[in-house]
Amino acid sequence: MSKRKLRMGMVGGGKDAFIGAIHRIAANMDGLIELVCGALSIHEDVAKESGKMLFLPEDRTYTSYEQMIAAEAKMPADKRMDFVTIVTPNFAHFAPAMLALDNGFNVVIEKPVTFTLDEAKQLKKKVEETGLMLLLTHTYSGYPMVKEAKQIVKSGVLGKVRKIYVEYHQGWLSKLSEREGNAQAAWRTDPKKSGKSGCMGDIGTHAAHLAEYISGLKITQMCASLNTVVEGRLLDDDGAILLRFEGNATGTLSASQVAAGEENALKIRVYGENGGLEWAQQEPNTLTLRWIDKPAQTIRAGSNYTSWESTYATHNCRTPGGHPEGYLEAFGNLYRNLALTLSAKLNNEEPHKEWLDFPGIDDGIRGMAFIDNVVASSQSDKKWTDYVIN
Repeated sequence: MSKRKLRMGMVGGGKDAFIGAIHRIAANMDGLIELVCGALSIHEDVAKESGKMLFLPEDRTYTSYEQMIAAEAKMPADKRMDFVTIVTPNFAHFAPAMLALDNGFNVVIEKPVTFTLDEAKQLKKKVEETGLMLLLTHTYSGYPMVKEAKQIVKSGVLGKVRKIYVEYHQGWLSKLSEREGNAQAAWRTDPKKSGKSGCMGDIGTHAAHLAEYISGLKITQMCASLNTVVEGRLLDDDGAILLRFEGNATGTLSASQVAAGEENALKIRVYGENGGLEWAQQEPNTLTLRWIDKPAQTIRAGSNYTSWESTYATHNCRTPGGHPEGYLEAFGNLYRNLALTLSAKLNNEEPHKEWLDFPGIDDGIRGMAFIDNVVASSQSDKKWTDYVIN
């Protein structure tokens, strides 16, 4: 158990930044972490104003991540930050992460982990060299019923996994919002800031990670089709993939940000020889099991009436049954597991197995490889033939 709060620094995430605020709420949820410093914007005035809004000391409100990491590294051990959270756009992940690790700081980083697969591999080498920790915020793996689903598949009761269907549909980019003053849309659809893929890099990676996390199977082959639906957009905003997994399982992945009217419709179904399971992010407390030879089963987060509920699920539940737990709590679970694991490490204690269950650099590498492979598959001219009617 932690003997003190862990001290967090933040790169990016200043005022009006969406994901930075989410990270701060999640980190603060269990009282295990406190924000002590930040380089919150590349714009000096925004950085300073953001620091004041968050009640950071002026001497720990920095105007660049280089300045922050150098200054924090010189502080005594009982004052300097323990880890840095990086919440910048994709192209600005790698450099601050590497510098933080080089200076002895653990890292939390938004996904995708880097801008390129090569950068991700370099980052893994640095993590291994330093022995430090890295948390990659694949948020959806923090939900209790997602962890329950993983344990059910692992137990073997569904039998050998045969089919995996995962979809992530949004509608917020149904118009050319990047040309209408939407800052989030502007950088996410800019290949210089987001990378070689838009929709698949942004939310397709979440869907792929969820499929591998729950099933325990790695993707081995794919047949992808990426689309740019909105005229004038520079990156894909829609796509679908046929997938092959280890163990001869097959499936599909669909991701779209032009599904007009959809909010955040992430859903997964996994089918084995004996039955299947289904989970949807917009109804996160519910996990449905369907059996080939008996009635369907509904498992609810926080319940104590079923033998299915695993220690991984109960560890990540915060409220009594019937009280909704959602995105912020799932995010908080990632931070709590990191904090408990890091505190155990600092105290020379052995972390519990449930604490260690959070995404790391290997997940980041698979995410970058997923992006590369999806784009390559979609650009290939070898996988489709014309539908001919003679």
